[in-house]
Amino acid sequence: MRIGSLCAPGEPAKIRAMEVDARELFTRYPGNPVLSAADLPFIVNAVFNPGAVEFEDQTLLLVRVEDRTGLSDIMVATSADGYDDWTVHRDRGLFRTGGFDDFWGVEDARITRLGDDYYVVYTGYSANGPLVCLAVTRDFVTFERLGVVQPPEDKDAALFPARFGGAYALLHRPAPATPAVGAHVWLSWSPDLTHWGRSQVLLPARRGGWWDANKIGLGPPPLLTDQGWLLCYHGVRSTVSGSIYRVGLALLDRDDPTRVLARGNEWVFGPQAAYERAGDVSDVVFPCGWILDDDGDTVRMYYGAADMSVCVATASLAQLLEHLAEHPLSDGDDLDLSSPFGG
Repeated sequence: MRIGSLCAPGEPAKIRAMEVDARELFTRYPGNPVLSAADLPFIVNAVFNPGAVEFEDQTLLLVRVEDRTGLSDIMVATSADGYDDWTVHRDRGLFRTGGFDDFWGVEDARITRLGDDYYVVYTGYSANGPLVCLAVTRDFVTFERLGVVQPPEDKDAALFPARFGGAYALLHRPAPATPAVGAHVWLSWSPDLTHWGRSQVLLPARRGGWWDANKIGLGPPPLLTDQGWLLCYHGVRSTVSGSIYRVGLALLDRDDPTRVLARGNEWVFGPQAAYERAGDVSDVVFPCGWILDDDGDTVRMYYGAADMSVCVATASLAQLLEHLAEHPLSDGDDLDLSSPFGG
């Protein structure tokens, strides 16, 4: 199967789709992209990087909408089946205020449900760099902004949909001042969603030529399975022609998420389709939300493609866990898990 080319027949090849192996764990929806700038009833540059949740018998996304100023807001989009006939609600969402924490916009929401509350962790683009912000809603119409929870530079953050010993747990990705240290996924704790501490590196980036060397970041919020918390994270590989964003998996202990039970040594999803390989930021798949369907096995992963559009791909949860067990990180994979910085 080949997913379409950007070039018309007879034109020189520039960026083409890659062959998609039928053995891939994730299957792209044939109607991808499910949302793009042309689908909105007003002019924007791009719509991408969606947080996702089931709400009132609909699939609800919080999508990043970048207008032609180059700045972004977060808007609600809804669909009855999670694939087609999306409505973007221009008056619902989280919008930039021009204040300190979102001076240059808001981006990349992740949604976590705790009881009747839906917590939205998102990136605020402040004048001092990106930082992690938190808001809460019960209806996705009104949002209470709870403020900055991690200072710059920090992003790619989400709450666990559970508390541990009464404490909230936040995954996030600080950017170190010294690039050689690497950018890793951290875990921090709070008794009240205001005061954060006990921070530690949870998933270190590997070194060398690996797909997830030097820089990684969280994808969607953790998904609880019968084997533990399934994590989806992105790895950024730097090449002579630019960066490639791909997706891998890890598994955490259900009761103690500081314990990494497994981590895959391969990526499980990467840019192959034409709409993923060319855009404002080419060769990017960037999931911020996933939903486990009522059958208990089908995972719908919602992701941004090339910083231009919203797409969806599905996978079997059982097969994801099986793949993780069959492709474990080993001692020879340029990563010493006893060291927070990989050796």
